[in-house]
Amino acid sequence: MEIAPDVRTLLDRQFYLLRIRLSIWWANFVQFLNELRQHPLALGGGIIILVYIFCALFAEQITVQSAFRGNLRMRLQPPAWLEGGSWEFPLGTDAQGRDILTRVIFGARVSLMVGGLTVGISILIGVMLGTLAGYFRGKLDSLISRFADLLLAFPFLIFAIGVMAFLGPGFTNMILALTFKGWVEFFRLVRGEMMAEKSKEYVEAARATGQSHFAIIVREILPNIIHSVFVLGTLRMGYMIITEASLSFLGLGVPPSLPAWGSMVAAGRDYMLVAWWVSTIPGVALLILVLAINLFGEGLRDILDPRLKVEG
Repeated sequence: MEIAPDVRTLLDRQFYLLRIRLSIWWANFVQFLNELRQHPLALGGGIIILVYIFCALFAEQITVQSAFRGNLRMRLQPPAWLEGGSWEFPLGTDAQGRDILTRVIFGARVSLMVGGLTVGISILIGVMLGTLAGYFRGKLDSLISRFADLLLAFPFLIFAIGVMAFLGPGFTNMILALTFKGWVEFFRLVRGEMMAEKSKEYVEAARATGQSHFAIIVREILPNIIHSVFVLGTLRMGYMIITEASLSFLGLGVPPSLPAWGSMVAAGRDYMLVAWWVSTIPGVALLILVLAINLFGEGLRDILDPRLKVEG
């Protein structure tokens, strides 16, 4: 079946435009990598994050021991570099004889999933509400802003504990608890940026050309403020991971059947004097990941925020 000449011309044009967009995206990505190389701490943090993500995605393939079944004859075995340790369990075992290294790797999956889902959902809600409130203002802005101020009156962890106590432990309930208040920071950021941008000349020019409100928001304003959302999202992800670990430590997080760093730290509290590695190693894994995320977020802010480049 032959394609009509006008259809072929249209397809060729769309393919050409797609190639241009891909080339622009690739050039921007290469430029981002070059600028990231000028921030060694941020680059190191990004590499560590990628290692954690790789371990979380391929946990079954890179581990030998089971993360769920233990051997009581091997309980509280020390790490391999200590006396009595074995390279069969490089980081030792817990009170149920389960390999700590394997459980730490599987625990990275829980932390990254909670952090990523929570921040992603919070960004969607915060950007949508912040855009509506900051661009259209009026009663809608007052209503959403007062509700956000009400949520800000509660400390985040205490608020999450209260919601989890009401909903009950569970992965889905924890995502809901963290998202219920997590969107507020993104709402305030986008609302403020939207109010500042809507009065600038390029927006007035877009209005003069007859563009709709939706087109002005999506094509003109959001591309100029989305970098701030990405930076805040990166920094908030580390906070969400710590909050998840805190809830799991208190027994209000994921089910006990799932390896989570917070619950692993809690399980080793009674053995700190005889088996410090049970609590310390998951805590160190949490520390390294959150520190890497914060370092990467700081570098991302320096790279993506044009105001910092102008000031520099």
